[in-house]
Amino acid sequence: MKHAIPLAAMERILKNTGAHRVSEEAKVALRQVLEDIAMEIGEEATKLASHAGRKTVKAEDIRLASH
Repeated sequence: MKHAIPLAAMERILKNTGAHRVSEEAKVALRQVLEDIAMEIGEEATKLASHAGRKTVKAEDIRLASH
């Protein structure tokens, strides 16, 4: 499976939170969690856009879907 989020981004996120070192397993785990959450939000946002009669997912759909 091709991942949408690069591992380097996971390392940057964790280092920005104060981590000094980040294991490969931690990067992979964070990527999986974030991609799972993003898929759920994306699916819900797509439903919201469709319900509103739009093909385009807007930022508002993402915000609503994330709550």
